[in-house]
Amino acid sequence: MQKTFKSVQVKDIKKTADEFLDKYGMLQSRINIEKEVDKFISEMTAGLKGSVSSLKMIPTYIGFKKGLYPEEPVIALDAGGTNLRSAIISFDKSGMHELKGFTQSRMPGVDREVTAEEFFNAIADNLGDKPAHCSRLGFVFSYPIEIYPDRDGRLIRFTKEIKAKQVEGSFIGRSLLEVLEKRGKNKIRDIVLLNDTVALPLAGIVALRQRQYSSYIGLVLGTGMNVCYIEKNSNIEKLPNSQVEPSNFQLVNIEAGGYLGGPCGKIDAEFDRGTRDPGLSTYEKMFSGAYLGSLATEVIRFAAGDRLFSGKFCNSFEKFGSFASKDIDDYLYFPPQGESLAKLAENMDGQDKILLYFLFDALIERAAVLTAIVLSSAIIKSDSGFDPTDPVCIVAEGSSFYKMKNFGPRLDYYMKKALSTKGSYYFEINRVDDAVMVGAAAAGLSPCC
Repeated sequence: MQKTFKSVQVKDIKKTADEFLDKYGMLQSRINIEKEVDKFISEMTAGLKGSVSSLKMIPTYIGFKKGLYPEEPVIALDAGGTNLRSAIISFDKSGMHELKGFTQSRMPGVDREVTAEEFFNAIADNLGDKPAHCSRLGFVFSYPIEIYPDRDGRLIRFTKEIKAKQVEGSFIGRSLLEVLEKRGKNKIRDIVLLNDTVALPLAGIVALRQRQYSSYIGLVLGTGMNVCYIEKNSNIEKLPNSQVEPSNFQLVNIEAGGYLGGPCGKIDAEFDRGTRDPGLSTYEKMFSGAYLGSLATEVIRFAAGDRLFSGKFCNSFEKFGSFASKDIDDYLYFPPQGESLAKLAENMDGQDKILLYFLFDALIERAAVLTAIVLSSAIIKSDSGFDPTDPVCIVAEGSSFYKMKNFGPRLDYYMKKALSTKGSYYFEINRVDDAVMVGAAAAGLSPCC
């Protein structure tokens, strides 16, 4: 029979966890959120100027339009990590969308090295006869691309293990159009390139058009982390004035996961040194889905080294390997359902179980603080959301955002805490069905900035 712990005992275990995290600079309550927001905004401003900054602040040349989008069919195309998806999407006046001819296929270059010709022909195959019915295409291309004023994108490099070296350096939209023209029956004249984070505020603009919002923000918190917001062109000083109308607005891709000025702890730094790209993307390594499980493993290894756990647990943990991010959520909904994690739990005493819970929970709470810093900075920088009847709309996507236990309420709390130090700001977090595909379609219909 499991020992029952009294309140004072649990309180002592929580104190042990907090003191351990504080020792290594990992305790969320030590983060000065007001100071961190100031630092992040400063880095955003430098990135917009073209000065030295770890935030790329990539202009998209996609204009912000609050009015209705044209009610005409548009092709939405999404190239993700494994799958390639396309459909024809139409919007009605209420913002509802109709999706036709949905096609999903394997992303070229996943299984083997492909040539540029093979790559773009595979995309054309996925589109099928859709180009014969639409003149516009919004293309979510979730790889590092440099966006140009014509809203085409030049691929910098492939990530996510895509093997197509010949494509790197190519203009994606132009190359696809060349293939479609050769095939004939192509009406497409305008292709707009964007990434998945940029698609989210666009999805909010069209799908939530019955609501009144002063601005829109997109948040992806899944495998990685990124944020997109709307900025006035005159504030994007690195753009030549001839390319944009200064009084207009456009979406800016922050590339927030690459921020290097975050409140990293000693265990964060140790973990970063062991990754494939030390010194890069250190912010998202602190809490995004691709890294959180491995970071948690490092935290527990440090705690075991400090003899906070029983010997029996430490012996079992050495054989366990590494936590996956989903293991954290599984454990917090105790008892864990996963077989390997349940077996690990069998070798814990009561104090081990509670201590592990508090350490995992602290990482989730810190994730909420770190996300709040970015989103609050984006709201303040957008100069919007002062009126409660006209708040900022945040469209959120990603398994980490929706599955981490107690993440949502904590994010709301820390955002309000951060924003309250700067003035009165109001926001709402929304979820849009088929957000990436809807955003791709909206991009295809969007005006230039």
